Amino acid sequence: MKKCPSEKKTYRDPESGIEVTQWTNYCGHSHHLYFTNPGWYDDGRKLLFASDRNNIKNLFGINLVTGELEQITDFSEEKPGIRPSFHLASLNPKRDEAYLIHERRLKAIDLKTGKESVLNEVGSGWNFMMTNCSADGKYVYYGTSEYPSGGFEVDLANGYVGSEQIWSSKPQSRIHRTPVNGEKTETIFEEKYWIGHVNTSPTQPHLLTYCHEGPWAKVDNRIWGLDASTGRNWKIRPRKSDENPGHEYWYADGLRIGFHGEYKNRKNFIGGIEFDNSNHFEAAFPGWTGHIFSLDENLIIGDGNGVIRVWKWNGEKYLAPRLLCRHDSSMKFQESHPHPRISPDGKYVIFSSDRRGGYVNVYTVPIVDFESLPEIKGET
Repeated sequence: MKKCPSEKKTYRDPESGIEVTQWTNYCGHSHHLYFTNPGWYDDGRKLLFASDRNNIKNLFGINLVTGELEQITDFSEEKPGIRPSFHLASLNPKRDEAYLIHERRLKAIDLKTGKESVLNEVGSGWNFMMTNCSADGKYVYYGTSEYPSGGFEVDLANGYVGSEQIWSSKPQSRIHRTPVNGEKTETIFEEKYWIGHVNTSPTQPHLLTYCHEGPWAKVDNRIWGLDASTGRNWKIRPRKSDENPGHEYWYADGLRIGFHGEYKNRKNFIGGIEFDNSNHFEAAFPGWTGHIFSLDENLIIGDGNGVIRVWKWNGEKYLAPRLLCRHDSSMKFQESHPHPRISPDGKYVIFSSDRRGGYVNVYTVPIVDFESLPEIKGET
């Protein structure tokens, strides 16, 4: 695999004073995986990311000690109209192998050799969704939905164009399970509703969540659970008509799910719930956010209003958010969304941003003592 010199550089955030590391610096977009999918491998020493270089999108790895880059895939051309989205890629938690959809095929990529193998074909006329590997490393899960007909424009990666029309058309959707050893793919669930965000529990091999995709305030229920061993599905955090929870993700324990949303009175909330709807808590919080992530309920990060922000739970409520650093991303297209995620050891946050020069790059910022961070003005 091709080695590339380090592009690493650091700077001090102008508001928090914390040193931020920029890991990529190329005239082409580079971004980490979607915030629900961890990208660390080689025992946490390397980080997977995607980058547009030489007019082709490929997977790369960052050595988090030296900054050296390594090109993992070697896709040399792209077929017209089949632009891959490597936000949908995922890692095997038991071995250094990644999974992605490329040219309508589910592919496995050996992260040590770059060797690729085809696990399944995605039929024409179907859109594909997030890939995610089971906690035991045995299966890759992903969703598909019928490509919409009706003559309307669809560009979900750039402003969610057509999302309401797709939702209203109620396309046939499926959740698939593919063994990583190359055995036959199974369809374990299907229904006539737009399904998205298939997320596997990081500790329970048989549990996953998926969502009913579409406008949050209009879907029947956003968050759903699925037991892959029985096929049983159920609502998680059932939605009332005056609420819109979403951006669900698994806590590190693999049993609880975090989310945020808005009540009818425009009050924002952050919540957590056990996969079986027990131990539900929810708290209004000051400020605004786009995506959120946490390892548990105690420290939440978000990416709203141009900053990476932090909320802290004091046992009764979330304190007013503090500013970890500015990201200043345009948020104009999916690759430019920061999608912040906390590292597995809880020591730093990874995010993507086009804050300088118009190209998206990969950044990290350390997590420091909450009380040492500056408050965000006007958010109390």
